[in-house]
Amino acid sequence: MTRNKIYKYIFSVVLFHVALTGCMEWNYGQPEEFVSSGHGLFITNEGNFQYGNASLSYYDPSTNTVENEVFFRANGMKLGDVAQSMSIYDNKGWIVVNNSHVIFAIDLNTFKEVGRIENLTSPRYIHFLSDEKAYVTQLWDNRIFIVNPKKYEITGYIRVPDMTMESGSTEQMVQYGKYVYCNCWSYQNRIIKIDTETDEVVDELTVGIQPTSLVMDRYNKMWTVTDGGYEGSPYGYEAPSLYCIDAATFTIEKQFRFKKGDWPSEVQLNGTRDTLYWINNDIWRMAVTDERVPVRPFLAYRDTKYYGLTVNPLNGEVYVADAIDYQQQGMIYRYRADGELIDEFYVGVIPGAFCWK
Repeated sequence: MTRNKIYKYIFSVVLFHVALTGCMEWNYGQPEEFVSSGHGLFITNEGNFQYGNASLSYYDPSTNTVENEVFFRANGMKLGDVAQSMSIYDNKGWIVVNNSHVIFAIDLNTFKEVGRIENLTSPRYIHFLSDEKAYVTQLWDNRIFIVNPKKYEITGYIRVPDMTMESGSTEQMVQYGKYVYCNCWSYQNRIIKIDTETDEVVDELTVGIQPTSLVMDRYNKMWTVTDGGYEGSPYGYEAPSLYCIDAATFTIEKQFRFKKGDWPSEVQLNGTRDTLYWINNDIWRMAVTDERVPVRPFLAYRDTKYYGLTVNPLNGEVYVADAIDYQQQGMIYRYRADGELIDEFYVGVIPGAFCWK
């Protein structure tokens, strides 16, 4: 899929969201019983927009076995429309389902629903501050929602300055002390800083056009990568960059420029948070202390559509999600830390995000 096609797809999401008048209906069937324990990997499969075919897969690395559609099979109902991300907190898995405007909380071992937060705009990610407070970022909204995870309720909002409801977005979040930092992607070029005591945006840092990821390394340095926009964009088009930002001073320490037309994404860290990984056609890897990006990739491009990436925090194995053609079941490739292929397995349609249990 070309960049322009991807953006046309994104804009179709906007038009549908504006026209949306009702909430998704949950269709229930006969649930199955699961008993899962130990170390494992959840894969959120986005599914096709407006088809309601998002799904959740679960992979056990110790047995090389995958179970697909576990949310549907455990609860007797579909996950919804566009599964965006998943986080673990308070022994629950929190699945953010973008176009269904909902976050499901599930039991980590049985995969059964234990609660849900509804009436969100278009949720992207959830960041937990305590048992009774979390932030939820949004697409096509100038607000970050404040929720109570214990009561599964929306309790307030953080308004982001200079962002419109129609084109803005807030994305991934990391925390340093009492401050939460968040990258603003759609038609934006900044990282915002939120005071969690006042729930207000207190500062912002300008980076390149459309920062797509945000992670925090072991030295309290934040890393974000920009996609540079696209040719013909009213917001601009430039070469993308990888940025290293000091969390304490909120200043840019390093900037690594890519070629115009590159589209780096999915910045991830290993378990010790001292090695970066990202997708730019190939899979790339570098130490967070390096002064330049590598000249050779960690994993070579396979003439397919690498869409997601994660690193096993226990042993450094790398998992790459392949969306193939965005229509059929996607594939996950599992590699050793030295790049040797260990396993590959099918999951749902458009596997996009991972969550380690």
